[in-house]
Amino acid sequence: MVGLETIEGELDLWGHLFNLWPRDAHHKFIMWNWDIGGMHLEFVPRTMIMSWVVMVLVLIFVIAATRNMDLRRPKGVQNILEMVFEGIRGQINQAMDPRKALGIFSVAVTLIIYILISNLIGLIPTLTSPTADPNTTFGLALITFALIWFYGIRQKGIGYFKHWFKPWIFFLPLNILEEFVKPVTLAARLYGNIYAGEVLICTWLGMFYGWKWILGGFLASTVWLGFSIFVGCIQAYVFTVLTINYVAMALADDH
Repeated sequence: MVGLETIEGELDLWGHLFNLWPRDAHHKFIMWNWDIGGMHLEFVPRTMIMSWVVMVLVLIFVIAATRNMDLRRPKGVQNILEMVFEGIRGQINQAMDPRKALGIFSVAVTLIIYILISNLIGLIPTLTSPTADPNTTFGLALITFALIWFYGIRQKGIGYFKHWFKPWIFFLPLNILEEFVKPVTLAARLYGNIYAGEVLICTWLGMFYGWKWILGGFLASTVWLGFSIFVGCIQAYVFTVLTINYVAMALADDH
């Protein structure tokens, strides 16, 4: 069995080989610490930089897909974007009346593209996935939380909160807890799966100690690369679909 020391050793080894992100004397990634108005803030530069990189990649992808659009004979990247559009449109039409949540379509498409690229970019050597940082996933989950309340209150007004008292008022604490657990579970699921993917590749390499440069490294990275791509796609889809379903629940007449 591979111990924690072995995993940390592999992480440190690859960190020295691909020293893109600066570390301090204790081999920890550098963080920015700011004190603003008595409030202490910590920023992880690598997460911020990779988030900006992903934003640029999303823009490049969308521009490439729509620059020379041909509705009669779509080709290239346009086909991929149309597949995403059709899949998200189908999920929204199944979950709710799209007229009740105008704008959710564009938000959902943006979410799935951004999360997918974020999940996969960490598979490139020296790069890391923004979604392997809980700060990113909780930020995305807060967007979902805001969408639920925005569409629920816009559709039902203050009556949106009536479901907190159902079936009896005694369920109020549990219903409120359920409301706030939704973004937590969304964030934890996405973060856990993506972070685990980046750690387990080092575990694979540790299991093939002594052959990692010849056989073990190739087999481990190849096998886990394919599985990580699959997991990255699934997690982007799950996060987006759950966001759509939560908004649909907020808009339901019997919510």
